[in-house]
Amino acid sequence: MANLTDLVNLNLSDCTDSIIAEYIWIGGSGIDVRSKARTVKGPITSPSQLPKWNYDGSSTGQAPGEDSEVILYPQAIFKDPFRRGDNILVMCDCYTPQGEPIPTNKRYNAAKVFSHPDVAAEVPWYGIEQEYTLLQKDVSWPIGWPVGGYPGPQGPYYCAAGADKAFGRDVVDAHYKACIYAGINISGINGEVMPGQWEFQVGPSVGISAADEIWVARYILERITEMAGVVLSLDPKPIKGDWNGAGAHTNYSTKSMREPGGYEVIKKAIEKLGKRHKEHIAAYGEGNERRLTGRHETADINTFKWGVANRGASIRVGRDTEKEGKGYFEDRRPASNMDPYVVTGMIAETTILWKGN
Repeated sequence: MANLTDLVNLNLSDCTDSIIAEYIWIGGSGIDVRSKARTVKGPITSPSQLPKWNYDGSSTGQAPGEDSEVILYPQAIFKDPFRRGDNILVMCDCYTPQGEPIPTNKRYNAAKVFSHPDVAAEVPWYGIEQEYTLLQKDVSWPIGWPVGGYPGPQGPYYCAAGADKAFGRDVVDAHYKACIYAGINISGINGEVMPGQWEFQVGPSVGISAADEIWVARYILERITEMAGVVLSLDPKPIKGDWNGAGAHTNYSTKSMREPGGYEVIKKAIEKLGKRHKEHIAAYGEGNERRLTGRHETADINTFKWGVANRGASIRVGRDTEKEGKGYFEDRRPASNMDPYVVTGMIAETTILWKGN
């Protein structure tokens, strides 16, 4: 007699060419991920092989009840680490029935930036460091923390091992392997400074694929925390006081920056970013003012500064980049809850297309 686990793990390829496609999209808050599944004929090797679909936008805060249909356009596919086999995850963006992008569809404008010939010629690379906090389900308090109390001060927890210092490693490792299985270019993980807080890195990935991969990695993490009975928080300052916040540091380079003489290109790009500091901060995540205080490895939200190996700067340039005269830089301003479509597209637009007037 089969049990529930046996049925969940059924290998459908033995009896059918049908596969399950999990369509993923971003909900009305701009940070929540939604999904639903449908059966299609497989295997699928390109999103262009998949049909458009629709959902009830009035239930996600994205359409009125009297005209609630929102259309899903498949944009990127990944292997499904949960159902496995030929089943897939499908990253989508959202449109009205008339084909207009809805207001929460930030992918649409990013795609326009990345398809611009001047941007495409520069082959922009991104490496995004996604910090997050794992919370106890019923009390919204970090895992490993005494309920209603605090652990010892920061210091022993960063990249640590031990039952009194590292909390949630099973969730983190499960997510790491699931992302590799899915085909996400996840490049590493580490425990963060605040206990119960972790980070994964995606990249280097080219153009809009970096944002697609961050969104699907977030979705996979939501699913794994669901299974583990813990809650994922992308709040940029989940705990008040003398505790590090959570960011999404965005490492960036262009072809010109990676070639000899690239350091001068980097400095000009940073100068442009400084001139548009307010515009970038406004688009870099909700609640970021609680994180960017000038303390806990941040620059003050109202101040733009850059430096070599300076983690208290808005923009950090690595020692290797300075020494070699080429490479990349790190924008340390984005919050953990930033929209990667907005951030990656905006950095490319400011540094490549904007004339700096």
